[in-house]
Amino acid sequence: MKCIGILGSTGSIGRQTVEVCRFLDYPVAFLTAKTSADLLFEQAKVLKPQVLVLEDESKAELLREKVKAAGLACRVEAGRRALIEVAKLPGVDMVLSSMVGMAGLEPTLAALESGIDVALANKETLVVGGDLVVKTARDHGAKLYPVDSEHSAIWQALAGGKKDALYKIFLTCSGGPFRGKKREDLAHVTAEEALNHPTWKMGGKITIDSATLMNKAFELIEACYLFDVDDRAVEVVVHPESIIHSMVEFNDHSVLAQLGVTDMRLPIQYALTYPERMDSLTPAFAPFSPKAHRLSFEPVDEETFPSIAWARQAWQKGQGTSIILNAANEVAVEYFLSGKISFVAIWEIIRHCLAKITAPKGFNLYNLEDILALDLETRREAGLRADRL
Repeated sequence: MKCIGILGSTGSIGRQTVEVCRFLDYPVAFLTAKTSADLLFEQAKVLKPQVLVLEDESKAELLREKVKAAGLACRVEAGRRALIEVAKLPGVDMVLSSMVGMAGLEPTLAALESGIDVALANKETLVVGGDLVVKTARDHGAKLYPVDSEHSAIWQALAGGKKDALYKIFLTCSGGPFRGKKREDLAHVTAEEALNHPTWKMGGKITIDSATLMNKAFELIEACYLFDVDDRAVEVVVHPESIIHSMVEFNDHSVLAQLGVTDMRLPIQYALTYPERMDSLTPAFAPFSPKAHRLSFEPVDEETFPSIAWARQAWQKGQGTSIILNAANEVAVEYFLSGKISFVAIWEIIRHCLAKITAPKGFNLYNLEDILALDLETRREAGLRADRL
């Protein structure tokens, strides 16, 4: 039995991780949230962790009072520094990192620096700091376990053959709510339409990323880091049914696929219990269901959805380009969700930042300060561009 810490326990993945830990009866040492103090308190009543961390310091005192009144023996910490410190908590066997965006990088690094294994559901951590993250894990004897359903599928499929026999990874993609649409069809889509994902229920930011295919672009970069391959070994395939979560082809051209229902509790549990397989909350696969009756595949329309091409360029170019890609996207998605720009303007802001910003001379991919500085510069430029649209 492993002791777990959850970074971002009130988000979509975090809530499902809480379900899995309760089902497995795994002890949970800490829970963190950005602003959702009420949900964090409810989770604490069930899991009884040692520590709660709330990034929003303005709500921390009220949370402390509620914890004390409920007789819970856990301390409440607040702020960004506390978030990073709790990731190092002694006695924790694994940290599940499910925070949204760039914010997950520093606490994930803190856990790895302490030799704690990380189950990674925050893809931006590898997109912006992959070289540093992989080196930190290696230097401190910690392991990275994928939680994204696609990367979990690849991980499981790779168990069917030797790594040096790998020929290609097929990274599957539902196509999002706008599959089959052209650029002119997307000019006036609303946030409500973009948030209506056909197969997965996720948080707002990741759902918009799925609509632009930026989520899949980030997963391509993540796959390169997790499985130590070049982007040319990863082919993105649209698979609308979302039954096959990804596939691996070996050098004899045998293809192994991982199939299952669209339920994130399965890859979460596999990461937490690895190398064991246990009974789970996930429903059994029904091969004769209407959805599974036909499995189809399509190429990505990269003219309408340029995100995949930008990810390949970022991987090939290096020099912090993926940091620029991520920061511009985070700002643009925030502007879109707040109703300040159109859906297609997300791509315009990203394109602008990729063309205008470059890493400064002496930029070091293994230096956290350099990464954060480039991220901040890009966010400023993306905001300026968005304000002009």
